[in-house]
Amino acid sequence: MTQNSRELIAKNIETVLLDMDEPRVAKVTRQPFNVEELAITQFPAVLINTGEELRDTVSMSTNGLRTGTINYVLRGFVRGVDLDTMRNNLIERIEEALDSDRYRNLGVTTVMNGHITSVEVIERQPPLAEFVINYAVDYVFTRGTA
Repeated sequence: MTQNSRELIAKNIETVLLDMDEPRVAKVTRQPFNVEELAITQFPAVLINTGEELRDTVSMSTNGLRTGTINYVLRGFVRGVDLDTMRNNLIERIEEALDSDRYRNLGVTTVMNGHITSVEVIERQPPLAEFVINYAVDYVFTRGTA
């Protein structure tokens, strides 16, 4: 069984974030974790969740083409002293890494575009800082293969 487009895109985002240059992300996962239980060496950390998706039909044939826009939620955490600077640097680096290939280079899935739609700062008590990046991916698929 081949992997569906949603899963391929999510895995690609995970790989891109793991391969980032400085500031490197120590922990990138799609499995929920308790940030308060992470070791200092596991920061910065990013949790990736596949969010809502909007779909539309392009072709009315039995195996017609469809489009989808999936929102991936990237929840980032930094730990340290200069939290605002650390958070801003990590947000910028994640954006640069994701923008390096807006088509996600997947081959089997046609990604038309990937882009950050919003960044939200979540208030936390020091020494932790948190943010949420919403990353939308527009793609085309054949019915029954997404």
